[in-house]
Amino acid sequence: MAAENNISGFAGQANFADRLVAAILDKQSQVCVGLDPRLEEMPPFLVEKYRDSGTAGCGRKEVAACFEEFGAAIIDAVAPHAVALKLQLACFEQYGPPGFKAFRHLVRRAAAAGLIVIADAKRGDIGVSAAAYAAAYLGSPAGLAGGVTGLEIDAMTVNPLFGTDGLKPFLTSCADYGKGIFILVKTSNPGSADLQDLELASGLLWHEHLAGMVREWGAGLVGDSGYSSAGAVVGATHPGAVARLRSMMPGVFFLLPGFGAQGATAADIAAAFDREGLGGLAAASRSIIYAGKGPDFAKAAATAAAAMKADLWKIVS
Repeated sequence: MAAENNISGFAGQANFADRLVAAILDKQSQVCVGLDPRLEEMPPFLVEKYRDSGTAGCGRKEVAACFEEFGAAIIDAVAPHAVALKLQLACFEQYGPPGFKAFRHLVRRAAAAGLIVIADAKRGDIGVSAAAYAAAYLGSPAGLAGGVTGLEIDAMTVNPLFGTDGLKPFLTSCADYGKGIFILVKTSNPGSADLQDLELASGLLWHEHLAGMVREWGAGLVGDSGYSSAGAVVGATHPGAVARLRSMMPGVFFLLPGFGAQGATAADIAAAFDREGLGGLAAASRSIIYAGKGPDFAKAAATAAAAMKADLWKIVS
């Protein structure tokens, strides 16, 4: 394998994987709530509130404000039951500056609620562009008089298609700032097979070869817990791949999207966890945040998150 990793050490920051492990054990939960706000799925009463308050046609500012109110209520409701909040950046970016402002406010809200904050950004590039993405989400961009405060995200999803040099800025930020990344390995969508399941000359599937590279990339980011701050995105909708990739990536945290609305169950991802219930975060979006459509939508989300927490902890413990 061509992976090369010269990343080591932490600049006075707590290792991300160690912080994640502590949070999981403290709450006895592996729940990651995905915040993917979409107008067509929002509680109708909330949408109408902002439609009535805005300009004709409901502009970006009003939609962003609607998302922020919805997201804040969800965060407060699920915080006792979830370990992490995964914000889908595209849902906010489509509304321009107001949407991004709402994203930033919700990041702060989630952090204040004690949640691990993950940006589902799937960024990837080379050279200065990769370094800029890493600085924006995980580190500190250069300013005119020292560093500028970044977005203060705990972790983000990244695309490994650019290879080792494309990943190195993200790995460096993990080391320098105590942050984490989740590298796309085997995604939950059916079309992932088009590329990720291609068989290589070695006999390995493409995503299996990538699993070995992820383990090497994260070798210098292993904390006291034995887990690396460089994790992997592995779709919960592929139980066979979850089990196989776990054997190939010991010490790598899995972010497991596809729980709930996409059909995955606790039994499908049991192989991702060790005997302490560590090793993975199960991500669910629609089945939690859209569990209710009325004024009590946040209460319904809390109930769904609590049920998911109990379901997961029972099967892995």
